[in-house]
Amino acid sequence: MPRPYQPADLPALLESWLAASRIAHPFLDEAFLEKEQRMIGEVFLPASDATVAVVDDRVVGFISLRENEVGGLFVHPDHQGDGHGRALMDHARASRPFLELEVFEANAIGRRFYDRYGFSEVGRGEDADTGLPVLRLRLE
Repeated sequence: MPRPYQPADLPALLESWLAASRIAHPFLDEAFLEKEQRMIGEVFLPASDATVAVVDDRVVGFISLRENEVGGLFVHPDHQGDGHGRALMDHARASRPFLELEVFEANAIGRRFYDRYGFSEVGRGEDADTGLPVLRLRLE
């Protein structure tokens, strides 16, 4: 069952994020991932409504929301396919009238998950930090 993020969750959350990001974003270099990891802990999480998935008292995934925007959904690769991503998204969906997000076009893992969940493409753009193509998705 997902639960609200607590500051003590940060190390395990960042570990899950990095492991999942390396798998989903092989097109991003390690320096970029390390910079993003710092930003998550210092900037993004404090400004979001985050929920975590826990297995054996250890955070294995999270979703962060800012209003109706999914800022991130990540599950540690050792726990992908166990229903944690769906449970986190179900939790977010139950609390919002709709959800939107951006996903790298090259992120096949994320795109497959969002497609199966029912998100639809509503636009395309370019990531401001990398210049890589992103898709704008929405779930009513």
